Amino acid sequence: MTLAAAWASRTRLGGLAAGALAAAWRPSPPPLALTAGELSEVERVLLAAGAGGLGWGRVRGTGLESTPAGTAFHEAYRHQALAYFVRRARIAEVLQRLRGAGVEPITGKGWAVASLYPEPGLRPCGDIDLYVGRQDYAAAALALRGEIGELVDLHCGFAELDDREEAELRARSRVAGAGEDAVRIFGPEDHLRLIALHALRHGLLRPLWLCDVAVALESAAGDFDWDHFARGRRRRVDWVFVALEAAHAILGARIEAVAAGRRRVRLPRWLVPAVLREWGAARPPQGARVPIADLLRQPGALGRALLLRWPNAIEATIGLGSPFNELPRLPLQIGECLRRTFLFSVRRAQEAITPAGHRG
Repeated sequence: MTLAAAWASRTRLGGLAAGALAAAWRPSPPPLALTAGELSEVERVLLAAGAGGLGWGRVRGTGLESTPAGTAFHEAYRHQALAYFVRRARIAEVLQRLRGAGVEPITGKGWAVASLYPEPGLRPCGDIDLYVGRQDYAAAALALRGEIGELVDLHCGFAELDDREEAELRARSRVAGAGEDAVRIFGPEDHLRLIALHALRHGLLRPLWLCDVAVALESAAGDFDWDHFARGRRRRVDWVFVALEAAHAILGARIEAVAAGRRRVRLPRWLVPAVLREWGAARPPQGARVPIADLLRQPGALGRALLLRWPNAIEATIGLGSPFNELPRLPLQIGECLRRTFLFSVRRAQEAITPAGHRG
């Protein structure tokens, strides 16, 4: 198969995934336009992307529930619904430990965005993303020994929101639940921004992440502060509106919620096909890949791993801090590859000169 044929096949499969997930986050999504055969084709893509529950939300009531794909989606939905409530109990335990250490984290992504969906089983919870100020990180890490990596993704600082003051993020955050079950979540404006930038930074590899953007966008209430949402570094502001437009163009997210007068960006012509190709290829995201350092002595596996890590056009744009425009992305992809190689080499050199007993 030629490269062009392979790309066409992946784009078609990605398009089927987009059709299967269009408006899947809504309580009453529109009728599913896929046939049983097309659903079978896209089953692997949706399950690998953690979107099986959303697939079930689109299949039920269509007469396709008993197909092999429908059955697989239903199983994913039931598993995710159970996991949601189990994870909710674990979050309460983790927060108790942190509060006992005098640390109040803010929750984002993962479980926090899953709670925006109309039903618990539609989205997997993932790990628990907790954000703490740099001054609290050491105490938080000590309190959560044994949980970090396995259950908790503890962020030192506020990642894509670091162009905003911590005091402001906390002041705008909201508390869900009460007492020991209370969970502090980013305010809707900050959360949508975080979700959008995270999805772009990872190249929109997983269709689930664009569904997250869509559900957060459509959850914006009448008091959503678009002025606050559009504050921050100019390039990042441009990026988040690209993510909103992508959710609209690919998944049919309602863009009308964007306040009148807020500028709407024009998506570059390469972006939608690039996203659909990625979805059709079903590449695993960074966190699900074997560390490249573990493959250095396996030439065959290393070559495949390097191809797997070739940055897509969106990853390269974000990684190098570039605008989304019509200019070719290949130079940026090469530049991003070189940047990653340099950073990897620096880390390896640091590990080589740091005594094993002193490594964190």
